[in-house]
Amino acid sequence: MFPAYCTNVVAGRTLEATRAAVVRTMGGVRARLGTADALPIGLWLSARAADELASEPDGARRLRDELARAGLSVVTLNGFPYHDFRQPVVKHAVYEPHWADVRRLLHTQRLADLLPGLLPEGTRTASISTLPLGWRMRFSLEGCGASVGLAGVMLEQLVSHLARVEDRTGVLVTVDLEPEPGCMLDRPQDAVGFLLHALHARPGAPDPRRYVGICHDTCHAAVMFDGQRDSLRAYRDAGIRVHKVQLSSALACDGSPESLAVLAAYAEPRWLHQTCVRAADRTVRFWEDIPHALAAEPAGEWRTHFHVPLFAARLGALGTTQPAVEECLAEVASWPAGERPAFEAETYAWDVLPRDATQGEALEDGIAAELRWAAGRLRAHGLAGVPA
Repeated sequence: MFPAYCTNVVAGRTLEATRAAVVRTMGGVRARLGTADALPIGLWLSARAADELASEPDGARRLRDELARAGLSVVTLNGFPYHDFRQPVVKHAVYEPHWADVRRLLHTQRLADLLPGLLPEGTRTASISTLPLGWRMRFSLEGCGASVGLAGVMLEQLVSHLARVEDRTGVLVTVDLEPEPGCMLDRPQDAVGFLLHALHARPGAPDPRRYVGICHDTCHAAVMFDGQRDSLRAYRDAGIRVHKVQLSSALACDGSPESLAVLAAYAEPRWLHQTCVRAADRTVRFWEDIPHALAAEPAGEWRTHFHVPLFAARLGALGTTQPAVEECLAEVASWPAGERPAFEAETYAWDVLPRDATQGEALEDGIAAELRWAAGRLRAHGLAGVPA
């Protein structure tokens, strides 16, 4: 059984562009995998595409049926990127609008309205992943210090909306914050603290714990040098559900001149590649992009937020955080079946990888290889029966 694959790997500024790209690319992946089953996908819709879909009569179900004819099945939504995620320069724009901006609330509510119609018949719960409030610097400076409180209010409104969606459709849609380096919530303790102190169950109101949880990205935690097992247990110990795990791998290097010269080739203009360096005394320093870290020349172990193929244990002189994926799967395998999250592979950076890292491989071939690797690891950990 294959995990879902996130479709932010292909362009989709408009609904029509999304339809065409997803059918072409993910349909090609399915053909390469040779499976007779529907291939699960984590659909990404820009705000414009979501608005266009909502304006079509019975648009969600019609898109579901169109994808089904291509052998594809939506099982989750990625609600993190709001604008065009594949424009020439994205960088900090991927964190806008943040959760103190009503546009983020309205977009997420729109996705929650659409998701039940996109799911296979009989599905009773599904996740929408979203940004962890916002990029720390901008989020903190805007709102005159009130941004966290505003975000809490927005999420309370969202919880009420999700409860209405469940009452209307019978589908429990969860919205799950995805901690990421450099964001307001980039470590488990940040996310736990926010969810415990900003979202409270109120008499007569829906329980936030039912509707808002965590999307754990293995790459993000690894870049911060947070152990996968410790991170996941921190959420469980606090009574916060991890509804989705994004399987992803980051760059790692030993800080040698040879490795840093190779790492420099991964600096590219589209996305941020946050970099953390852990010194011999175990302290961790953070830079928001590769060039800033290279200019500082810190000594230690380097990890960089650049989603690289899951199957790659090394990329030339660079290592990867593939062992973190194994640690995550081992931890989830120890949980009761009813508490296990859905799995989604997310490697969106294929088209900006240096050519020698991809060996000229077609996108569909690379994704198919990732899904084969991920499916094999899920089976090895006894997780083959976990829903996508």
